[in-house]
Amino acid sequence: MTGTTRSRAVRFSRYGGPEVLDVVEVGKPVPGPGQVLVRVIVAPVNPGEIGIREGVFARVWPATFPEGQGNDLAGQVVEVGEGVTGFAPGDEVIGYAPRRAQADYVVHDAATLARKPPVLCWEEAAPLSAVGVTAWAGVAAVAPRPGETVVVSAAAGGVGVLAAQLARLRGATVIGTVGPHNVGFARSLGITPVLHGPGLAERVRAAAPGGVDAFIDTFGDGNVEEAIRLGVPPRRINTIADGAAVRRHGVHSMAQEDAFTPELVERLAALVAVRRLTVPIHAVYPLERVRDAYVELARRHTRGKIVLSLVLAAEDGPPAA
Repeated sequence: MTGTTRSRAVRFSRYGGPEVLDVVEVGKPVPGPGQVLVRVIVAPVNPGEIGIREGVFARVWPATFPEGQGNDLAGQVVEVGEGVTGFAPGDEVIGYAPRRAQADYVVHDAATLARKPPVLCWEEAAPLSAVGVTAWAGVAAVAPRPGETVVVSAAAGGVGVLAAQLARLRGATVIGTVGPHNVGFARSLGITPVLHGPGLAERVRAAAPGGVDAFIDTFGDGNVEEAIRLGVPPRRINTIADGAAVRRHGVHSMAQEDAFTPELVERLAALVAVRRLTVPIHAVYPLERVRDAYVELARRHTRGKIVLSLVLAAEDGPPAA
């Protein structure tokens, strides 16, 4: 790392709530062989990052303090390392850089970097390497066929809204669990909304009198148990939020790490670029308001994604809904 050129990065030096997050100055990284230096334009915030920062996953994914944060990003190549021929300065890219994406500059392996279509906005592109791939993995795990009925929990959330649309692209009828404020939004995407909460199974049966063939759980909170009660076989259930249910029932737990390739990210980006897939952006925060972004995310009432803009100044005003 160079000592003269500085850049910003999100760091935390102890486990805790959003108050442990700071935006600090760090040395600008330098790409090595096979790597590129990416100027980050947008970096999303994700629920799993909250668990890591709070120490919930410390036994599995311990932090190394001071720890960086953020995983997915969209940005522009500014420098290439030795041996890199597939990218050049100025290329727009989508990346996945675990625990370091929320920074002005990120070194990224060229082999795992995806190209961003020029027509695709930065905010829509940035989440695709994380929630986009996770949604794809969940749909692939339950393998919906044309004419089948699939239930997606939290169908207005970051992963759920993409999983619901991807299942529809396979020809399935999709029922999405949502809050009252997202009923109309779900319908606008061709998703049949049912309200989450007590009595869910009865509402799903009313919406799907012919039965449910598959269930994609992106929220936890007993959704796998509801799927079992609805008669969905464990092999047609996927959860990314209920490890206990995976052990208890033997359901799938396919997620980002099971499906990620740069080619898949580019395939998802192409679907968004031609408007076959919608990536809703709930809010855009400047990097300096990273704490506020995570406070809002923790409420778990977002529609789509909350993202950080590294080119938006804090004084530019409140986040866009």
